[in-house]
Amino acid sequence: MAGPFPEQGLPRRILRDELLLVLALSLGASALSALISFVGSVTEPGGLADQAATLNGSRAPGRPWLDLAWQLFSISSSLVPVALVWHLLVREGSGLGALGFDRRRPWSDLGRGALVAAGIGSAGIAFYLAMRAAGFNLTVVPESLPEVWWKYPVLILSAIQNSVLEEVIVVGYLLRRLDRLGWSPMRSLVASSVLRGSYHLYQGIGGFVGNMVMGVVFVLLYRRWGRVGPLVAAHTLLDVGAFVGYALLAGNVSWLPTA
Repeated sequence: MAGPFPEQGLPRRILRDELLLVLALSLGASALSALISFVGSVTEPGGLADQAATLNGSRAPGRPWLDLAWQLFSISSSLVPVALVWHLLVREGSGLGALGFDRRRPWSDLGRGALVAAGIGSAGIAFYLAMRAAGFNLTVVPESLPEVWWKYPVLILSAIQNSVLEEVIVVGYLLRRLDRLGWSPMRSLVASSVLRGSYHLYQGIGGFVGNMVMGVVFVLLYRRWGRVGPLVAAHTLLDVGAFVGYALLAGNVSWLPTA
């Protein structure tokens, strides 16, 4: 049953403003931050490959319990925009289930996500190494956390947070709103994929292009499956592989760049 504010009855201006506010509180702001960071990197003396982009770093060096508190605060607060999207959808009489983010098909979502991650993962590593070698990418440092007991749990939680935030907002919610605003599927695909690439621009041109291509694939899969669940699973597996894999391999293999 529809709630008191069914989305079909909301004026286009309200839907547009709602979308802009959600993005301004989440990945739209991250895109602007990444752009500023990229400008700083390209104007810094030396090449991009000589600079590093650290994804999961210590927030209180030498103080592990305070560091853990900051890590958990950062992860949980980053998911507030997802809670906002859930609230907005529930108000309309649906919820995150309307985006395919629920527990109805856990094994199907995980299986599809694993297949997607396997296909994207190897290609993504090769693309990153090529772009860094060509001078178009910073050296990405997936983690630089201290060797404490909570290191790997925090890296896994960080991967889950990234995945839920990005796939719920940049795929499910964004496409749902753009559809209601009358955008064509192609225009929505471009908007979603460019936005995904934009908030990875702090990694360099390679980070922008690679994630934009991934965004195209994810939008097409979402249109086909009607669920963000497999995309969250795929993204989580990719990030866990990157974060934990780097922690285990950095300094032990010659092909993996380190800062």
